[in-house]
Amino acid sequence: MESPYLNSVRIDRERCTGCLLCVKNCLVQAIRVRNGKAVINSNRCIDCGECVRHCPTRAVTTWAEPLTELKKYKVNIALVTPSFYAQFDTSVPSAVLWAGLREIGFDSAFDVPLAGDYIAEEIEAYLAACQGPFPVISSACPAVLRLLQTKYPELLSHVVPALAPAEAAAIYVRRETTRQLRISPEEVGIWFLSPCPAKGTNIHQSVDVRHTAVTGSFTLSSLYAPLTKAVKKLQGTHNEFEEIPVGTSYGLSWGLKTGEIEATGERNALAVSGPKDVDEMFQQIMLGNLSDVKYIACYICAGGCIGGPSVAVNKFVAFKNLQRRISLRREREREDRRDAMRAAEICENFPHSADYIKPLQPKPVPPLDADFGKALEKMEALTALEKTLPQLDCGACGAPTCRSFAEDVVRGYAEAGDCIMKGRRKGAEAAEPCSGESCSRPE
Repeated sequence: MESPYLNSVRIDRERCTGCLLCVKNCLVQAIRVRNGKAVINSNRCIDCGECVRHCPTRAVTTWAEPLTELKKYKVNIALVTPSFYAQFDTSVPSAVLWAGLREIGFDSAFDVPLAGDYIAEEIEAYLAACQGPFPVISSACPAVLRLLQTKYPELLSHVVPALAPAEAAAIYVRRETTRQLRISPEEVGIWFLSPCPAKGTNIHQSVDVRHTAVTGSFTLSSLYAPLTKAVKKLQGTHNEFEEIPVGTSYGLSWGLKTGEIEATGERNALAVSGPKDVDEMFQQIMLGNLSDVKYIACYICAGGCIGGPSVAVNKFVAFKNLQRRISLRREREREDRRDAMRAAEICENFPHSADYIKPLQPKPVPPLDADFGKALEKMEALTALEKTLPQLDCGACGAPTCRSFAEDVVRGYAEAGDCIMKGRRKGAEAAEPCSGESCSRPE
C-alpha cells in the first residue's frame, strides 16, 4: 500500500489564529480551518509554501533537519545551489562561503551549477530529438511536478526526462566520495541547501527518481545566521581560501526563472513562475493554446528558486546578488555557451538521467467514494448542496469556496450547518416585514 504524501509544511497550532489567509491563498485548496485552527489535507498539498508567506503569525513553517544531524555521518557534503549564492552579495566571494560551510560543520561543498551544465546539455539534446508532445515541461521544480500529478495528470507525458541538477550532483558526489575515501555510502551525508519546502519533501518521498542520493536538507533561512557569523570571522582572520571546481555562469543562472532556458539554448521557450501563473499556463496547455512552444521552464516560486519561502533575503535582493555573480563567472568564460560549458565539465562518468529517473505517476485527489455508483450519488448531493449556499466564498466555514465546503460536507469533514452566512440569510428572510397581499394576517 502506498504511503500518504509527506508534507514539509507544518502548522503550529499554538500560534494559529484561524485567520483564513492561508486558506484563501492556497492554489490547490489544501487548507481548511477546523475548530479555529488551520489543517492541511496532504492529498492536495503540493508544498509550494504560499501559506508560509501569507501567515501573519508565523504559524505555518517548513520542516527541515537541524544541523545536529551532521553528527550522524562520517563525511558531510553541502550541495551549494544557485539560490544559496544569491543570499550573499559579491563582497563575499564563493570561496569564503565554502569555507564558512566548513566552519559550521560540513566537510566540503559541491557546486550544483556544475551539475546544471551537464543537465542543460541533456535537455538540449532531448529537445533537438523530441517529436512531442509539446510543449515539453521542465522537471526542475518538485512543486510543479506535484501539481501536475494531482491536478493535471494528462500533462505528465510532457515532462522532460531529466534529473534535477541537485539530484544529479548528489549521485555523483556520493559515488566519488565513497570511492575515494573507501567508506560505505551510509557514512556519507549529502545535504541540499534548500530554498523551499517542496525540495525537502522530494528528498524523503521522491516523485521523479527511484532512489534519491540526497540525505536531507537545510533551509537557507536556518543556515543564514550561523553562516553569516562564520563568514565574518573568516574574513577577519584569513586571506586565502580553498577553491572548488565550479560550473559556468549558465549553470549558476538556474536560480532565476529564465536561467534554465538560457542554459539549454532553446529559443522557442517560455519561462513561467509563481503559483497562479504556472496554474494558468497549464490550463492553456490543456486547451491546446501553447502547442507551438517547444519548452517551458516553470517554477512555483515567483522569480524562480531565489523567491522560495525558505530563503533568507528578499527575492529582488537575491536577484541582484545572483545576477552579479553570474556576470563575474561569465567574464572568465569562453564566449560561446557550449564551449564554456564543455570546458567546465571535468567530472568523469557524470550520471545520466535515464539511469536514475522513474516515470511520474498520476496522484489525483481521491474520488468521493471508492464505489462508482456511490460516488455519483455523492456528486449529485454535492451539486444540490452547493446550489443552496450563498456563493460568497467568504471562508467563514473554514473552506476557501462554497463548492469546496459542499465537498467537505459530502466527504464527512464538515456539517451543512457550518455555513454561517446561510444561517444568517435564513434568519434575515424570516425577520423581513411583510407587506401588501403577501402579508398574511389572522382574522
